[in-house]
Amino acid sequence: MSGDRPYRPDVGRPISGTADGIGYLALPPTAVDARPAGPTRLIVAWPGFDPPRTAPALAAALPLTGVPTWRVYLELPAVDGRPASGLDSGALLTSEGVEAYGAAVEQAVERLPAVLADLRRDLGLGDGPIGLAGFSTGGAVALLALARDIVPVTAAALVAPVVAPAHAARSLEKRSARERDWNERASALAERLDLGARAGDIAARDAALLLVAGTKDRLVPPGEITALRDLLRRRGASAVESATFRMGHALAAEPGTEARPPTTEAVRVDGAVTDWFRDRLAEVSPDPGAGRVAAGAGSPSQTLPDLAAASGATASAPPRSGAKDDGPATVRFEGSRA
Repeated sequence: MSGDRPYRPDVGRPISGTADGIGYLALPPTAVDARPAGPTRLIVAWPGFDPPRTAPALAAALPLTGVPTWRVYLELPAVDGRPASGLDSGALLTSEGVEAYGAAVEQAVERLPAVLADLRRDLGLGDGPIGLAGFSTGGAVALLALARDIVPVTAAALVAPVVAPAHAARSLEKRSARERDWNERASALAERLDLGARAGDIAARDAALLLVAGTKDRLVPPGEITALRDLLRRRGASAVESATFRMGHALAAEPGTEARPPTTEAVRVDGAVTDWFRDRLAEVSPDPGAGRVAAGAGSPSQTLPDLAAASGATASAPPRSGAKDDGPATVRFEGSRA
């Protein structure tokens, strides 16, 4: 236990704390039209090197409010005392950036069992399998956790996961007209974190998987996501699906470090991922008049001020007046349930 136990005046509100020294923001279950359908009571999620870069920012972008479990958003581990939120994907063109990326991903996975032990104590949860979620670098953390079979996992939803640092660096080279500057250590680390090469290990976990891609993503192109989906199927994964949205790589506006109103793209992705998790982890009420989120004082929904207060950030108004909307969502689900 970290010793920094969270203050919980109202368990219906988001709470923050540290678990094994890792900062977290936890959102309690507030869905009133669903209850857990199995032993999974917790979903753990990680942000990326691109917006959203922190736990509060990811919680604002993907609150998964309709899922009747705790959703806990973890910070990526600091690297040499430097918060991962101070990096961006462009760092993958340098040896130092690749090493920072590798350290954040591998440490997040290695510390997950200890983090979970602290979280279960803080939140009053028993043992059992968990769900995983992640964006970009956080998606790589979730994939590596599956590959290493470090904790039991029921389902995992990954938004634009960095499947291989070398592939991401190639995309960055094309976008920036710069060549990567990697030493032998960085090259070896990138090869070790090529998660496509671990497809057999990931498939063997037999967890339900959702891979989300963006048609405008120039860091992790949609073809890379569908290629991973197909590779996992060939390796024996029985329940892997993909979804494609009309969006770029980022899931929040810059700088992506505070809880801010979600973008249109984030709202669409959140809705799809929420429904996907509900299909697998929840028993939904047959009452068509039931709302998804409790609105009374006894079980309030997580609002932006709630998230900002819990994380110590300041909520700001949406900077979207006059902003252009892409129009209706473009999403395609492809997989066993399509």
